[in-house]
Amino acid sequence: QVQLVESGGGLVQAGGSLRLSCSASAPISSTSEMAWYRQGPRMERELVARRITMMPYTNYAAAVRGRFAISTDDASDTLYLRMNRLKPEDTAVYFCKLQWANSEVWGQGIQVTVSS
Repeated sequence: QVQLVESGGGLVQAGGSLRLSCSASAPISSTSEMAWYRQGPRMERELVARRITMMPYTNYAAAVRGRFAISTDDASDTLYLRMNRLKPEDTAVYFCKLQWANSEVWGQGIQVTVSS
């Protein structure tokens, strides 16, 4: 069974940056879709960014467009989310999700807290 392990979260001041990592136990190059979601306090889970693997285009939520960026490293089967100019409203648990042909796998979630 494919597993995803997230890392890179933590506490940061507003205006700072973090990079989240999502390491997969299977080749990410064979996915059809890669995405990051987040769930803030007392909020529903929402899409942050989504990339169709074989296409160069990434869709970003309006709230993060221009500040967050997805990248990948096929050699290490890792998906990243670079988060710049963080705001207190970015505080949430962040989840990666990868879609292979026969399975959808979620990471365990990682806390990001942005202080004002």
